[in-house]
Amino acid sequence: MPTMPTTPTTLITGANKGLGYETARRLIAEGHTVWIGARDAGRGREAAERLGARFVVLDVTDDASVAAAARTVEADGGLDVLINNAGIEVRRPDNSVVPTVETTADAMRQTFETNVFGVVRVTHAFLPLLRRSAAPVVVNVSSGLASLHHVTDPDQPAHMFPGLDYPASKLAVNMITVQYAKALPHFRINSVEPGFTKTDLNGNTGFQTVEEGAEVIVRMATVAPDGPTGGYFDRNGVLPW
Repeated sequence: MPTMPTTPTTLITGANKGLGYETARRLIAEGHTVWIGARDAGRGREAAERLGARFVVLDVTDDASVAAAARTVEADGGLDVLINNAGIEVRRPDNSVVPTVETTADAMRQTFETNVFGVVRVTHAFLPLLRRSAAPVVVNVSSGLASLHHVTDPDQPAHMFPGLDYPASKLAVNMITVQYAKALPHFRINSVEPGFTKTDLNGNTGFQTVEEGAEVIVRMATVAPDGPTGGYFDRNGVLPW
């Protein structure tokens, strides 16, 4: 069984702030060479400089941007770990969740373009680089709202979430994770639920810190080559689908 490279190279999408930034900080401390992927060149480059990371412009909704990012990372030596962290949640101007019955197809399309198609677009583009790694890892940042078990259980907090587009997009991410894991058995590919973390995504309404939320992302980014794959995890262990 191959071992993880002594200095793995990791790319994190949407990493100029929030969970992505904290994950980058933690992985750099653990010896990873980290690429900060961000749409905004100024913010991304500033974040990378603060962390001692590398920066690449990467808009997960744009084919040309993703392809260019893959060429940049390839030219610099390759990739061992991909963390699909970039995500959005469409909310009302007052930051409240758009109710299911008010959700439009256009809103669904906007959310899926980043949260679902973005994951596939980036994973597909970086697969050739990951295949060359001795121990390739992919971490897809999902949500507890993607658990049908929890959403349909009145005793679970997820049951109370009133929206449609965000949980549906993360449910799709979980299926993407499972299918890629089956297709690439020598990879370690998992979905993670960071928990309700205080970030710009939810208008900073979460109750966890980014340090707490990043814990499971870092854990699965550093999973051993004989570790789990095709799974769904939070900081406490395995989650029900």
